[in-house]
Amino acid sequence: MRIAVVADGDGGGWLRELGEGAGPVRPRRVDDLAAAVREIERAGPVTAVSDPAPDQRESSSAPVRWVWADTCDVYPDLVRAGVRVARCHDVALTEALLLGYAARHSEPRSLGAAWARLRDLPVPDDPVRPLGEGTAAQPALFEADRSTLPPGTDRLAALVEVHDDQRRRVAALPEPGRMALLAAVESAGALAAVEMGHDGLPWRPDVHDRVLTEILGPRPRPGERPTVLADLVTRIGEVVGHDVNPDSPAQVLRAMAWVGHPVASTRSWVLEGVDHPLVPLLLRYKELARLYSANGWSWLETWVRELPGADPGGPRLGRFHPDYVVGGVVSGRWATRGGGALQIPRSVRRAVRADPGWVLVRADAGQLEPRVLAAVSGDNALASAAAEEDLYARLAVHVGDDRERAKIGLLAAMYGQTSGDAAPLLATLRRLYPRALEYVDAAARTGEGGGIVRSWLGRTSPAPHDWSATVAAADGDRRRRAHGRFTRNFAVQATAAEWALVLLAALRQELPPLPEGGGIVFFVHDEVVAHVPRELAEETVRAIDRAEVRTRETLFGDTPVRFPLSVSVTDCYADR
Repeated sequence: MRIAVVADGDGGGWLRELGEGAGPVRPRRVDDLAAAVREIERAGPVTAVSDPAPDQRESSSAPVRWVWADTCDVYPDLVRAGVRVARCHDVALTEALLLGYAARHSEPRSLGAAWARLRDLPVPDDPVRPLGEGTAAQPALFEADRSTLPPGTDRLAALVEVHDDQRRRVAALPEPGRMALLAAVESAGALAAVEMGHDGLPWRPDVHDRVLTEILGPRPRPGERPTVLADLVTRIGEVVGHDVNPDSPAQVLRAMAWVGHPVASTRSWVLEGVDHPLVPLLLRYKELARLYSANGWSWLETWVRELPGADPGGPRLGRFHPDYVVGGVVSGRWATRGGGALQIPRSVRRAVRADPGWVLVRADAGQLEPRVLAAVSGDNALASAAAEEDLYARLAVHVGDDRERAKIGLLAAMYGQTSGDAAPLLATLRRLYPRALEYVDAAARTGEGGGIVRSWLGRTSPAPHDWSATVAAADGDRRRRAHGRFTRNFAVQATAAEWALVLLAALRQELPPLPEGGGIVFFVHDEVVAHVPRELAEETVRAIDRAEVRTRETLFGDTPVRFPLSVSVTDCYADR
């Protein structure tokens, strides 16, 4: 059963049940939207929203799926009110997928934009979402309308109209079941993103402060550098012979020229190619300056909130509340609007610690992309190797029992590297795994010709802008090859992102009931972290195992390829 939801900005809203082949169904106004959603979610699909005739109702055995314009506009307030839902259909995310499938990635995806396209009206731009939105920092009650619909438009009717159109567009695709699954797990990811942003990742502010002090020195006064950075600045000046501000790329370039090693860029990989005593100092400064700016004391105060009512004599307990952007990268991987949740430095991970009496249960998919390639390409030989716990060890028997060489060769084949240490291995791999190598080679050829490729479920790579101009450019060959490498990578990376999304969606359903503060608290690429009471750790591990099986079967059916998860139960995220 599907129920369309529109909030009115005053805590209430409108609900309308959507039935297959149903005639007109009366919407229902509720004064307390959160309470109404909670009641229906708890009671299950037997609860009628608008009491249509019996022959107009979907099967009552189907779980409730909430249909709304944008999860970020509705779900944060439901979560703050203590309401969690199992499933939804996010119109904006689905619209983005369908537009991408039609090679129209740059077009607006909001409800108002989709509705305008249906009516051949001017299409409004998507709204700009403020930094930090979707986290617990936002005020209660549902936000004002950001659907970009014209004033006075019946938002519920527009939502139903666009949703019906999306379902028709999905049904018209060559493989509608795959796109329907992609829209479902993308929407499930949006639910999880809001929940994780609200619940937060367990964080120890005192440990974070101690880590920064160990690495950088005591917290400096405003406008000053930490002592370790200040000392590096002094040593850099001594080597060069005059003061240099290492935060200034222009001054660093001049300093390198001054010491007799001019470089074209201050990027780390460029500097690493220079043999001079100045280089290690500059690289160390860059590393620590990034830690200071990206995860220093200001970050700690901005993004981590201490829990109220903590034991004064106990540890300081806090939560990091990231703001995820589902599908923020063209491959389907997530991004963030701030806080850098997807790039927590290894040193800072020591501050990610479970609450007393709780543990972190981590599940990390190893060798994911090569296994995905084995599954999608239908290469039986590679699939046989991927049935093993260590895929690279199985490949190593063909390259002198050198596991590292086998890994380099396969990754090079996937990512289009044809020179260096990888070159001698490619011929062997092409002989051993012809279908797998042809799969990525074909994707590369498509990209070099200006075409698009699709993931397993139908996420589509962006078409290159003005391909005729690209081909005609002086460096046209280089640009074509670059786009070929992009499509080669996209075909596998986007499917790997789908695997991770399906795992996340399955784990939301498989986890045992948990007290407040428990559940999935972190998700990055191919890793999921749950925060659970210690006595539920083993049950959580079993839930992860079930979720992995469901993910494999949902995506690839009866495949010999295995996707083993490295599961660990720890008190600290830095521990393995």
